[in-house]
Amino acid sequence: MPLAPAYEIKDAKLAAHGQERIIWASHAMPVLELIRQRFEKEKPLQGVRLGACLHVTSETANLMITLQAGGALPYLCASNPLSTQDDVAAALVENHGIPVFAITGENNETYYRHINAVLDAEPQLTMDDGADLVSTVHSKRPALAAAIVGGTEETTTGVIRLRAMAERNILRYPIIAVNDADTKHFFDNRYGTGQSTIDGIIRATNRLLAGSTFVVCGYGWCGRGVAMRAHGMGANVVVTEVDAVRALEAAMDGYRVLPISEAAKIGDFFCTLTGDIAVIRGEHFEVMKDGVIIANSGHFNVELDLESLRRMCSKHLVVKEFVEEYKLPNGRRIYVLGEGRLVNLAAAEGHPAAVMDMSFANQALAAEYIFKNAATLGKQVYPVPKHLDQQVARLKLAAMNIQIDRLTPEQEKYLTSWEMGT
Repeated sequence: MPLAPAYEIKDAKLAAHGQERIIWASHAMPVLELIRQRFEKEKPLQGVRLGACLHVTSETANLMITLQAGGALPYLCASNPLSTQDDVAAALVENHGIPVFAITGENNETYYRHINAVLDAEPQLTMDDGADLVSTVHSKRPALAAAIVGGTEETTTGVIRLRAMAERNILRYPIIAVNDADTKHFFDNRYGTGQSTIDGIIRATNRLLAGSTFVVCGYGWCGRGVAMRAHGMGANVVVTEVDAVRALEAAMDGYRVLPISEAAKIGDFFCTLTGDIAVIRGEHFEVMKDGVIIANSGHFNVELDLESLRRMCSKHLVVKEFVEEYKLPNGRRIYVLGEGRLVNLAAAEGHPAAVMDMSFANQALAAEYIFKNAATLGKQVYPVPKHLDQQVARLKLAAMNIQIDRLTPEQEKYLTSWEMGT
């Protein structure tokens, strides 16, 4: 049994305020609360060391408290340097005895030091947001993999990485793709990212969206959500895509679809949501309008080619919190929000708690499931079992006081037989 590592947070004195934020978020997370109550009685994760690399927010805190209630020993580090709420990190340490390694704005060296601090606990389960924890185990600390029975992954980008590892037969333990649950990506990605991204852009800039041209790069579930919210606020939405089906869907949803090379010339706002690198590059910056605002809500800051922008600019300054100005030699100004990192977390507070309630309910149930069933699972990426997805949906509906119909026996027979014909 390894010694519990120390914690590393900004200031323990922030704990009281952080606890208030955790409680406030919990009021909008009734599904997770129901799971916590059951976990307290059943202790399905008794004594299990769980290493988590997630956004350190009040919603994540409620997940950690739920896992702890189930008997787990959680160790938490940040999956994004700009999303950490220092007061929440302090409250988890001081009020709940959960080791946390996260400080707002930490540099890359500190980021990986914190990941390794969590791994020093020799976790038996991993919980990731972007697969950096799993990647570090496989690339730097493979000896730890033997004791890890399974893990979960929260994001689209992380799932893509893990599936690539599984296809190459290098994944060392089973992972459940929480992102693929209907009650996760339909809601978290579309409604959570949609609202919180627009919230971050408006908080950072206080600019009017109505009447502007808003370019959404990528029309996955996150892109759909941002496009929907930008359109609802009066913007003229342009979508850029590389997938023909998604581009067709965007067109039929009423948006203008253009290549990024053309959209770059007309956009007032840009937001990347692809999970890939270098979506907006030097050749696009060169043709953009003066005063254009650029944000990312996809994956880290790699979606924007900021190195090219730095080389191109003649002057760079921070004009206000979360807003950097890059002035080009011809006098045009390009504004980048939140250092190009996830703007909904850098400049706002991330997804609303009501949405994260479903995502983290899936995380808690998936952790319980994979711990109980790891011996029967291969070293692959698995979807969230359908019955767990449905359970989360039923609990959420009940919390919202919404009732739905059930099939009659005759209807069930009709749907499961061929003898009745049409």
